[in-house]
Amino acid sequence: MGALTMGVKGLQVLKGVAAYFRAVMGADAYQKYLEHHEASGHAAPPLDERQFWRERMDRQDTDPQGRCC
Repeated sequence: MGALTMGVKGLQVLKGVAAYFRAVMGADAYQKYLEHHEASGHAAPPLDERQFWRERMDRQDTDPQGRCC
């Protein structure tokens, strides 16, 4: 294998690892919410990102489940 092929494969691996950690940390939650909202065919428009995170944090503060701290 050439150095370029190894570099491309290494970059793909790093992108996969980064995507995994974003998912574990919940950083992709808003994108998943938008995808779910669109797929579910809701009549109301989706929350904007700021409102989404505000409601998510409020919900976690009110009912903490599965949090380490």
